[in-house]
Amino acid sequence: SVMNAKWSQNVWQEHNQIITSIDFAKQEEIMFSLSDTVWDLVIVDEAHKMSAYQYGEKISKTGRYKLGELISKNSDYLLFLTATPHRGDPDNFRLFLDLLEPGFFASNEMLKESIENKDNPLFLRRLKEDLKNLDGSPIFPPRDIKTIKFTLSDEEKRLYNAVTKYVEIHFNKALSKEKRNVAFAMTILQRRLASSVRAIRKSLERRKKRLEELLEKGALIQQEHAGYTEEYLEDLEESERWKKEEDLLERLSSAETLDELKEEIEKLGELIDIAKEAEKHEIETKLNELKKVIDSENLKKSDTKLLIFTESKDTLDYLEEKLRKWNFSVTTIHGGMSLDKRIAAEAEFKNETQIMVATEAAGEGINLQFCWLMVNYDIPWNPNRLEQRMGRIHRYGQQHEVHVYNLVAYDTREGKILHRLFEKLQVMKDHLGDRVFDVIGEVLQGISLRDLILDAIANKRTMDDILKDIDLVPNEEIVRRIKEVSMEALATKHIDLRRILGEQRVARENRLVPEYISEFFRKTADVLNIKMKKVDDKLWNIISVPYEIRSRPHSFKLKYGVVNRSYRLISFDKQVAFHRTAEFVAMGHPLMEAIIDTIFYRFRDEVDKGAVFIDPEGKRNGLLWFLEAEILDGAGRIAGRRMFSVYQDISGSLTLVNPAILWDFKPGDRTDVKEKIEYDRDRVSAFVVQYGLEDYKNSLLKERIRDASIKKKYGLQSLDSFISRSEEKLADYEIRRMKGEDIPEVTILNERRKRDQYIEKKERLKAEITAETHLLPQEPRILSVARIVPIDKSPDFMKSNVEVEKIGMEIALKYEREQGREPIDVSSENLGYDIRSTRDDDIRYIEVKARAGMGSIALTPNEWLMAQRLGEEYWLYIVANVSKKPMLYRIQNPASKLKPEEEISIVRYVVKNWSEEAELVDA
Repeated sequence: SVMNAKWSQNVWQEHNQIITSIDFAKQEEIMFSLSDTVWDLVIVDEAHKMSAYQYGEKISKTGRYKLGELISKNSDYLLFLTATPHRGDPDNFRLFLDLLEPGFFASNEMLKESIENKDNPLFLRRLKEDLKNLDGSPIFPPRDIKTIKFTLSDEEKRLYNAVTKYVEIHFNKALSKEKRNVAFAMTILQRRLASSVRAIRKSLERRKKRLEELLEKGALIQQEHAGYTEEYLEDLEESERWKKEEDLLERLSSAETLDELKEEIEKLGELIDIAKEAEKHEIETKLNELKKVIDSENLKKSDTKLLIFTESKDTLDYLEEKLRKWNFSVTTIHGGMSLDKRIAAEAEFKNETQIMVATEAAGEGINLQFCWLMVNYDIPWNPNRLEQRMGRIHRYGQQHEVHVYNLVAYDTREGKILHRLFEKLQVMKDHLGDRVFDVIGEVLQGISLRDLILDAIANKRTMDDILKDIDLVPNEEIVRRIKEVSMEALATKHIDLRRILGEQRVARENRLVPEYISEFFRKTADVLNIKMKKVDDKLWNIISVPYEIRSRPHSFKLKYGVVNRSYRLISFDKQVAFHRTAEFVAMGHPLMEAIIDTIFYRFRDEVDKGAVFIDPEGKRNGLLWFLEAEILDGAGRIAGRRMFSVYQDISGSLTLVNPAILWDFKPGDRTDVKEKIEYDRDRVSAFVVQYGLEDYKNSLLKERIRDASIKKKYGLQSLDSFISRSEEKLADYEIRRMKGEDIPEVTILNERRKRDQYIEKKERLKAEITAETHLLPQEPRILSVARIVPIDKSPDFMKSNVEVEKIGMEIALKYEREQGREPIDVSSENLGYDIRSTRDDDIRYIEVKARAGMGSIALTPNEWLMAQRLGEEYWLYIVANVSKKPMLYRIQNPASKLKPEEEISIVRYVVKNWSEEAELVDA
């Protein structure tokens, strides 16, 4: 609709951020409009749909894969998200990675080597069972998967045997005549048979009707439709796949004469009669098994939700009808529904109904973690679909153990195979836990479940021989394969949890914490007449946003979005927003950015003049500079950008400080300034380049050198391999020509062109590697400067005694070392604490307060906010009686224990009765 509304414009170039579907974008005319658009970043969800397949020298590319090639060429960065990256087919997986970095892996062997060496730069896999919270607890709850084995009733067995015999005869006949599409149509019929009596009866009726129409016309279909492969149909959207399947099922026959066609129609009539006879029983056996599951889970007397999957739309309608008769509220999702209707159905299931019946259309892109009970009413022949189905409920945010029931008719040919497979998986689960269910497809690598079932249907081999194929691979080999596929080494050794914890802590220490954002927002809201009401701790209701703030230019809306008139619930804390379904407001949110724009515009004259702040402790007298600096790589791209703060004291001495120091000062005005100070912008910029940017550049370079070495190892090596193969072919052509063989000139020219392209790619990659590791700091840009002046007179508890503070720090550091920790004095960095102390994975952020006696202490806003932010890891060490007999007291998580008095006049949190919560320790 957006494309239609802007038919004369290229909508891709009108907007900075766009969400679209793969199947919309893969259309020829849409891809043409996309061809000239360049993106900084493209994120593809369910990226495995972009698939290609190699058959010998030939590569078959789906429309989705061709879209992938286009966006790979037109984007700087690509991120692919998928739970099923490959289907046990190494070529398919290598071609998939080719979209991220064309030609990076010349062979499957190189790809395997990169995985074994744990240095594959393109692929990172995490199994749910290996994912932990930072406290070590599992992110995903366990899964309990049960196979419900049942036998068909006499009438159902009669129907099954009759239809399977029909399928067997026509499947084998079609293959003997090389009518592969007819054979494929028979497999569709067999799957409908396994789904439900309703599904097979209606499929048979539709097939009979269409074949009768052909008979009336006195014509046979002489040529088959375009050859559909299983892979091709698997990659289609469900609605499109259904159309293709119905087309095959209803129009194609192995009959070669009108008499044969007439015989087949008569046979279909017999099968329909048998199906109707089986349908006379109100509840078929499998439906009865479903009812037992529902009763065992006590759905009638609880609000537990149930998700039922089936492959067939006819079965879906049948189940919906029966469940409603049992007085359950039911929602459905299937491939015939638009995206908007599917989203509405998801919401309806969450908020109103108890049971959802879904086809594979709900197997991807639907989030149902509020449900923890699932039934596979029929079992797909593609194992990846089982993973995708479970992924709808076993996903991030699931709070309960997930229960999955697989219904399998054991006395059928496919049922015996499926039951043996699930038995095998259960044995594997005993060895490896739930992770086995994430890699079902890869467990069966080299064994096609679909082919095994077809062998059984076609009666090509005995059931014992087929079941031996599943048992053929030893359990030990499957365990090894799963470990390899799941990259157990990559998921444990390669993930350095200590490093991740360290990075997370650094981010937590340095980020603009929610309390700062909240404080800024509330202060500006008063100034800008934004009406807001506190709902709960860290939750706010924005009642009305003035027009001045909502009225943003088009460029703003493209970048951030639209500012609403009101917001039902917002939070400045991400975790609170997530758990309370509130809107998370931070930098980048349209409301926050609009407020900043409005403040800058309304007070632009004041902004240009700078600001004055008062230091309540009376220590600082100088300038506080804020600068932004970038580092570019050899290609002119931004490698990194950071803000620096520099304090310039009255004597001109420069020091790098934490920008958060500003929170510890009290706003003042120009009348507070008693002394002039020299402004030397160039000197400040040079200081940042020398003492700030150089360290920042080295930290960026370290990571880039690692990435470059991997590109050299695999990228250049792959291109050398391609060049070598091409030159071998050219040499072979010349030898064959010399022997008199007629090799067309165009064949040689094409191969030379291919070789030259590889050589050109190699030179480009070498230049790219060089550019990425050549980093150049840029001249910093001064953002603002503030004048800091000391307070005229501080209260007694604010007066600092350098000698007392020094003794206090020494005692605290000595105590930490005696406890076996490694303390670092960071007091000069104004981080909101004085000591960062570590032991193994344990860390303490320690604020030290030293008093000559036992008087009150004062915490700066930055210290108090960090105490709130860091919780149990934040410690307050108070060294009292320093002038007589020093005593060390400590308080863990002071923000939860102390009740300070906020002294607005001096911007401090004063604690008088701190000793009531403190623990005296030997130091």
